[in-house]
Amino acid sequence: MTFVLEQTRPASIRRFPRLSDMLALARQRRDLSRLDDAQLRDMGLSRSDAASEANRPAWDVPSHWTR
Repeated sequence: MTFVLEQTRPASIRRFPRLSDMLALARQRRDLSRLDDAQLRDMGLSRSDAASEANRPAWDVPSHWTR
């Protein structure tokens, strides 16, 4: 049902991420900051990479979300 609702939203509104998506992104960034060095290394990330991503604000979404 969500897919159908997304398709009926006007294009001007679809360019903006939904609040629930932004909150999920913030949660994922917080979780990333809690990983240990071995887990980050498995993903090819450094501690500073994880910290800089975790410190981004919730509204700083990937560019493909706003196209």
